[in-house]
Amino acid sequence: MNAAPLAPTPAVAEHDADHRLVCLVYDSTPPLAAPAASPWLIAVDPSDNALRAVTHAATQAAAMSACALHLVHVQPWLSREATEAELPHRALAAAAPAVALLDAARLPWRLHAMLGDPAERIVERAVRLHATAVVIGSRGLGSIDGLLFGSVAYKVMHRCPLPVVLVP
Repeated sequence: MNAAPLAPTPAVAEHDADHRLVCLVYDSTPPLAAPAASPWLIAVDPSDNALRAVTHAATQAAAMSACALHLVHVQPWLSREATEAELPHRALAAAAPAVALLDAARLPWRLHAMLGDPAERIVERAVRLHATAVVIGSRGLGSIDGLLFGSVAYKVMHRCPLPVVLVP
């Protein structure tokens, strides 16, 4: 039986008050310069729309100086055991196209692999980072639920107190 490949070691592991893992943070090589000025948060999943959002943010970052690119990928809550085992692999796989694009452009990044409601976590992380803007694709990998209850992008646009760039 083949074991799953090992995920890289996260730079940071965050836990909530109940000691549940809620976020793993991975840095590019080389990592973002500290302190990173003008952080941009980019919501990522494996969709083409998310990759267009990353492309847009990368283009803007290349034109700016001291712009920090923070990728955020949110997985739904899993059991505690599944979280420890699955979050790194799922998040890194989902963010792989975005990471490859930024690595090819030689732009450093930081990936926040989070658990919970995607819109809530994206807004929370953007506020925590004091993001200059949130960049998000107009449609991700949502299901029919997105049509019935509203897309992640729609929720982020209406809940986020920071500027939101919606990329078609």
